[in-house]
Amino acid sequence: MKRRDFIKTAGLGAATTAVAAPALAQSHPQVRWRMASSFPKSLDTLYGTAEMIAGRVSRLTEGRFEIRVFAGGEIVPPLQVLDAVQNGTVECGQSASYYYIGKNPALAFDTALPFGMNARQQNAWMYYGGGLQLTREMFSRYNIVNFPCGNTGTQMAGWYRKEIKSVADLKGLKMRVAGLAGMILEKLGVVPQQIGGADIYPALEKGTIDAAEWVGPYDDEKLGFYKVAKYYYYPGWWEGSAQLSIYVNSKQWASLPKPYQEALEVACAEANINMMARYDAKNTEALRKLVNAGAQLRAFPRPVMEACYNVAQDLYAEFSAKSPEFKKIYGSWSQFRDNQYLWFRVAENTFDNFVYSIKKK
Repeated sequence: MKRRDFIKTAGLGAATTAVAAPALAQSHPQVRWRMASSFPKSLDTLYGTAEMIAGRVSRLTEGRFEIRVFAGGEIVPPLQVLDAVQNGTVECGQSASYYYIGKNPALAFDTALPFGMNARQQNAWMYYGGGLQLTREMFSRYNIVNFPCGNTGTQMAGWYRKEIKSVADLKGLKMRVAGLAGMILEKLGVVPQQIGGADIYPALEKGTIDAAEWVGPYDDEKLGFYKVAKYYYYPGWWEGSAQLSIYVNSKQWASLPKPYQEALEVACAEANINMMARYDAKNTEALRKLVNAGAQLRAFPRPVMEACYNVAQDLYAEFSAKSPEFKKIYGSWSQFRDNQYLWFRVAENTFDNFVYSIKKK
């Protein structure tokens, strides 16, 4: 074939492809979903991740698959997202599964277990350690397909009106705390309260609660907790990482064209990476601002940490004895965690400890 003829033929092929692509897009249906989030619009990393996913899905499908995101309380209360997806009130939702442990304590595995894995280890378990298969088997009973869509990393332990110097200081403490942490702290005298993000500040300000945990410096500064409780404790042992998920109603998922399913899966995986990176980038400056505004950093005393750890292990044994499902998932999770600890002690922890402690020139 002569060079001139080849160029003309190639040009025709390119033009044909350009015309065919929109025609292919037109062959797929227009799908519009609603997503109920558990988080307020003011939290641009948590709620913002839901909007990021919706935007990515729209672009990947050339606008054929549109998801409209609603903040907590706009369609359903923040802590009823799972029910709304399960019942088909909305097609999908964004939430944290440990809000729903009243239904089933094993739901916590999709977010965090106290004294559990960090964000990288959680991702490794979900994607390569059988975690996604196990949690999807569990969620199928609620007519839900779950997708990891973000992680906060290790969280702070929250804001307190008084110092916590011993286990005795926990007795009678009214605290906003989610998930299994509330059960653990309750055994040590805390009165746990589960409150949606937007309602924490007024409860702390009015004295309805004495302490509250949320996420970490970036979000905590936005919500203004330092104005009503000055002691800022760490680490949040109940969340060595905290995974967020997108819940999709099983029937709605099955009805989606395959390209739309792929788009949603890709968008969630991208958001999972993005959230952790954003928090890592934003938390440092936010922590400086909080300290400059009067927040007083405090580390939990080791005896307090050890007491909580021991109660946590007893609780997991109790759940395993009562629930075959919890026992099954916990067996996979704990074995994977222990193997991860072996590796992280060798290189990761050694490297981190050295570079954090070395005096900079």
